[in-house]
Parts: sequence; structure tokens; C-alpha cells
Amino acid sequence: MQELTLVIPTTEHKEDAWAFRQEFIDNGEPKIYGSGGLIKAADYESWLTKVINQQTTAEPGKVTSTTYFAVADGRIVGTVQVRHELNEFLLRAGGNIGYSVRPSERRKGYAARMLALALQKCKELGMKKALVTCRKDNIASARTIQKCGGVLENEVVVDNKIIQRYWIKI
Repeated sequence: MQELTLVIPTTEHKEDAWAFRQEFIDNGEPKIYGSGGLIKAADYESWLTKVINQQTTAEPGKVTSTTYFAVADGRIVGTVQVRHELNEFLLRAGGNIGYSVRPSERRKGYAARMLALALQKCKELGMKKALVTCRKDNIASARTIQKCGGVLENEVVVDNKIIQRYWIKI
């Protein structure tokens, strides 16, 4: 299995990031979890500025966070966002960690490795536990969270969807 690393996005990632984004669009997926809004970005440069700024300054209604690209063999295979704290929405349904795996790279074990690396980042931030959530119908994500030590606390309904809330001790 290829080595996987989490890296802070830079201008050098532009071409691969835009291809990564396009793959989600082509797959009919309207969201890229853990990407800091990459799919909605007008251009890479403004998105990059936004996610870099979010590391130290939260936008209104948001929290500080660090967005990473998960890179294997020089290619972006996923995104991970570590939220440094929880606001009311994140405590209810979003969690401390969001992540997505590129459609063409799914079912290869990347999600569990990305989540494990994100938990290390949480530890470096001084967190003792992390909240990770997923939709109840996303069996693969639930298994990934459980594999990384997630314990289901409860389920909540958000926008007519059942969200499972898991806590992971770090």
C-alpha cells in the first residue's frame, strides 16, 4: 500500500486539486466533505487563501480549522478538515473531522488512514476526544469511524437525514 500523507494545500496543488474537484462534479456529488468548500470555489487561489486563513481566523458562524490534502504517490486522493473546536452546529451534526475520498480511489483503505492521520493532528492540537459524524446510510463511513475507535453516542435528524454521532478517544 502506498504511503499516505496529509499536506497543507499550496499553489503547487492547483492542477491536481482542480482535477480532484472535477471528479466529484463528474460523479454527481454536490459536496466534498472536509475540503473547506472546494467544490463551490470560483477559483483555486481564492479557496486557498480562505482555507489558509481559517487556520487562525474563523469566518462568522465558523470555527478555526485546518484543511489538508491526503496525498499518495504524488496524487491527491482525499481531503480532510480538522476543526479546532466545535460550535453548536458542529457539535450536533458536523464534528471535529470531515473527510472525502476521491471517487476513483474509494474502497482502497484511504479513508481509515486519513481519519487516523487526522486524529493525530487533533492530538497535536491538545484534543482528548474528537467527534466524527456521518449519514446513517453511509455504511462505509460508519465502518471507517468504528475501525478508528468511534463509539456511537446517538443519532440526530438534520435536514430530514439521520446523522450518526461518534466519539473517538485520542
